[in-house]
Amino acid sequence: MNKHFIRTMALTSAGTLLLMLTINPLSAQKRKKTEQQPIAAKDSTVRPPMPAKSSPKTAPKKFGEVITSAAIADSGLFNIYKQDDKVFFEIADSLLGRDILVVNRISKSAAGLRSSMMGYSGDEIGENVIRFEKGPNNRIFLKNISYTEISKDSSQPMFNAVMNSNIQPIAAAFDIKAISDKGNSSVIDLTDYIQGDNEILFFDTRVKTGLKLGAVQQDKSYIVDVKSYPINTEIKTVKTYSKSGGQSGPGAPVSGGNATLELNSSMILLPAVPMQSRYFDPRVGFFTTSVTDFDLDPQGVKRLSMVTRWRLEPKPEDLEKYNRGELVEPVKPIIFYIDPATPKKWVPYLIQGVNDWQAAFEKAGFKNAIVAKVAPTREQDSTWSLEDARFSAIVYKPSDIPNASGPHIHDPRSGEIMESHINWYHNVMRLLRNWYFVQCAPTDPRARKMQFDDQLMGELIRFVSSHEVGHTLGLRHNFGSSSAYPVEKLRDKAWVKENGHAPSIMDYARFNYIAQPEDGITGSDLYPRINFYDKWAIEWGYRLIPGAKNPEEEKATLNKWTIEKLKDKRYWFGTEINPDDPRSQNEDLGDNAMKAGVYGIKNLQRIIPNLLTWTKEENEGYANLTELYREVNTQFGRYLGHVAKNIGGIYETPKTVEQEGGVYEAVPKNIQQEAVLFLNEQIFTTPKWLLNKDILSRTGNNATAIISARQTPVLDRILSATTLTKLINNEANDGPESYQASSFLNDVKKGVFSEIYTRKNIDVFRRNLQKSYVQHIIQLLSAGDSQSGNPMMIMYGIQPADPTKSDVSSIARAHLVSLRADIRAAAAAVQDPLSRYHLTDLTERISQALEPK
Repeated sequence: MNKHFIRTMALTSAGTLLLMLTINPLSAQKRKKTEQQPIAAKDSTVRPPMPAKSSPKTAPKKFGEVITSAAIADSGLFNIYKQDDKVFFEIADSLLGRDILVVNRISKSAAGLRSSMMGYSGDEIGENVIRFEKGPNNRIFLKNISYTEISKDSSQPMFNAVMNSNIQPIAAAFDIKAISDKGNSSVIDLTDYIQGDNEILFFDTRVKTGLKLGAVQQDKSYIVDVKSYPINTEIKTVKTYSKSGGQSGPGAPVSGGNATLELNSSMILLPAVPMQSRYFDPRVGFFTTSVTDFDLDPQGVKRLSMVTRWRLEPKPEDLEKYNRGELVEPVKPIIFYIDPATPKKWVPYLIQGVNDWQAAFEKAGFKNAIVAKVAPTREQDSTWSLEDARFSAIVYKPSDIPNASGPHIHDPRSGEIMESHINWYHNVMRLLRNWYFVQCAPTDPRARKMQFDDQLMGELIRFVSSHEVGHTLGLRHNFGSSSAYPVEKLRDKAWVKENGHAPSIMDYARFNYIAQPEDGITGSDLYPRINFYDKWAIEWGYRLIPGAKNPEEEKATLNKWTIEKLKDKRYWFGTEINPDDPRSQNEDLGDNAMKAGVYGIKNLQRIIPNLLTWTKEENEGYANLTELYREVNTQFGRYLGHVAKNIGGIYETPKTVEQEGGVYEAVPKNIQQEAVLFLNEQIFTTPKWLLNKDILSRTGNNATAIISARQTPVLDRILSATTLTKLINNEANDGPESYQASSFLNDVKKGVFSEIYTRKNIDVFRRNLQKSYVQHIIQLLSAGDSQSGNPMMIMYGIQPADPTKSDVSSIARAHLVSLRADIRAAAAAVQDPLSRYHLTDLTERISQALEPK
C-alpha cells in the first residue's frame, strides 16, 4: 500500500503502478470444451535422439558406487544426498516432465544494498517454471518453461504447429551419475550449478541490474544447505557479488566493492492437473495471468486472461452441503503466518486484518477459509521457515520506506495462487500517521499529536493489513468504489456507521476527510473497512459453480451474477489504470469531487492555525512542522487533482452485450463547468489560507513557491493538448451540447485574468499565475515536448497529443489573439506600475509567439 501500493515487476501479480495487466474483455463466443486436462509435459517434436558425436557417452554407475554410506540423505520432493562437499539430487522418473515452480528470495540482505523498495530480507528476486527431462547420452535437461502460447488438444494438427514454434529452452544439462537400484530414478550432481550464478535459482536479470549487482565472486560464495520436503525442496546459499554501476555479468564495472547476501530458492511441485481457471471480467477487479490459446477460436487466436485466486474446494463429504448453500470449511484454508520479527504489540492487529476477510469468504460458501497465525518457534516446528514457499506470511521489514505491498506467486497455467509474502515496512506507520493527521485531526482529537497511541496506530495497521491481504487474494485496486456514495451522506453519522465511507477497502479511500467536526463521526467510522464490493468480488472469484466443468461453462452464470449486482452502484469496479474517468481516482471520496473538495479544504483550513501546537515535541526543532505542513499542501493538491480530472473526462463502464447503454460517455457539461468554477475559486484565486506567517518563518518555505507548486500541476493537466483534444473529440461525438474547448478556455481565463476586466491591481501571486497560464497556451502552438515531464502522462504511459495535428493549436492561437487584446486594453488603464509592467510583458510574450521574428 505505498503511494502506489503496487510494484511494477513482472515477477509479481500485485506488485507494486505501472501495472502489467491484461484487461481486455473476453469474447462472448462459446465453444464446447472438455474438462480441464493436465498441461502437456512434452514437446510434440520429441523424437528418439541421435547420439551426440561431440561428447562421449558415459554410462551411469550403480547407485552405491556414487552415493555411499557416508552421504547425508534427506528425502522429499527430490531425495538429496550431501557427500564430499557435493550435492546430489535423485530425480524420480515420475517427476520427469512435471512442472516445478521456482521462487527465489533474499534470506538475509547485504548492508547498503537497498534500492527503493527492493533489497530487503524476504524480497522475491526471481520466479521460473522448470521441468527436468531425459536427454541423449544419459543426461538430464533442465528446461525453462513458458506458457505464453498454448494448445491443449494433442489430437489436432494445431497442437503440433504450436509446439513446433514453442520449443522450451534448455537452461542446463547434467550427466546422470547413477541410476537407482530399482531403475526408476536418476542421480545428478547439482553442486556446480548451485554454486554458480544463473537466473533459474537466483536473481532475475532485471532485479539484479536494479540492485546494481555484478558478477558473482565464486571464492566468496558457498552452499549453506539443501533440504527437501514432500512437495518442495529448499536451497540456501551465500552469494557475493561485485557492486557494479548498473550492469551485471562478467566484465561489469566494479563500484563500491562487494555485496554478500543469503539467498533461498524454493522448488515447488505444481499440480499435475491445474486448478480450473476462471476467465477475467473487466467489471470485477482481479489480477490476471494470460496465455494465447490457439484452440478456443476456430477462426483466429484468442488471448485468454485468467484471474489469480487460491484453490478453495469443499471437502468431498461436504460437496452436497456446499451445493445446497450451506457454509463448509475448505480442504485447504489460506493461512498467513506473522513474521517472528514483528513487534509484539502489532501482531494482534495484523492477525485481525487477515481474519476480517472471513466474512467475505462466507459469501463464497466457505467458513474459516482464511486465518492468520503467529509463526511457530523452532521448537514447535523445526520444518517451518519464512523462506519456504509453502508458507504465506506477513513479513516485517525494518525499513524507513513508508509503504506496504501485497504480491503473490501463482501458477501461470491456471492462475492458482500458491503463496504470498506481504511486505510490511516499519515506516508505513509514519505514512499512516501523516494521512490520518491531515484527513482526520479536525474530527478526531487522538490525531492531534506526533505520537499516536498504540490503540489508534494498531487500528490503522489493521486496515493496512486488510488492504494488502486483499491483493494477495487476487484483488486489484478499485479506485471507482467511492464514487457510489453521495458526498452529503458521508456527513451522516448513522448512514456512515451502516455503510462506511466507501464500498471497498481496495479503494484508496483512506479516511473520511469529508466529515466535519460537528458531524460527530469518530473512531472506526472514519477508517476503511472490508465492505460491499469486497465481499461481492470474493464471491465472484471463489464461489464454485456446480456443473461447470471448464471456464467456458462458467461464463453465462458469472455474467448473470454481475449484471444483477451492477444494478447497485456499490458493486461497481473502477480500474486504477484509467487516466480519463474522474470516478476512478485514488485518495478521493464521494460522487462529486467539487463538493468533496470543499469539505476537505475546510478541514485543512482548521489544521493550519493549529499546526504549530499539534506538531510540537519537547526538545525538538521544527522537522515535524515542516513535514506535516508539506502533507497539508499535498492533500490540498489531491483535492485539486480530483476536480481537474473532470475536465475533458470520459466515463468508462465496461459492459457485455446483454447490458443497455454505451461503454464510454463524456463527463456532462455542467459537471465540467462546476469543476472550472471550483478551480477558479479554490486555487486560481490565491489560497492565502496556506500562507501562515508563523509556519513560513519556522520552515523556511517561500510563499510564492508554495502557491505555484499547487497551481502548476493543475495548469499542466487542464491546459494540456491531451485535455483539449478530448474536449474537441467529445464535441465531434456529442455536438454543440458538449463542453467546447473554446468555451472552456474562456471560462478559465475569466478566473485567471479577472483583474484585467475589473482594472484592479495584480499581486505577485496572480502575476506568476498569469505568466504560467500564457506560457501553457503558447506551448499549444507547436508540437514540442512540453508535456514530456508531466507525471500523469508518464504514470500511464500516454504519449502527449500533438496540438498541431488537430484544432488545438488553432483554438490556442485564437485564444491568445483575444487575450492579447484584453491585456493591451487593461495595460493602458491600470495605475499600479508593477501591474502595468507585467501586462506589457505578457503582451510582448504573446506577440513573439504569434508573430515570431
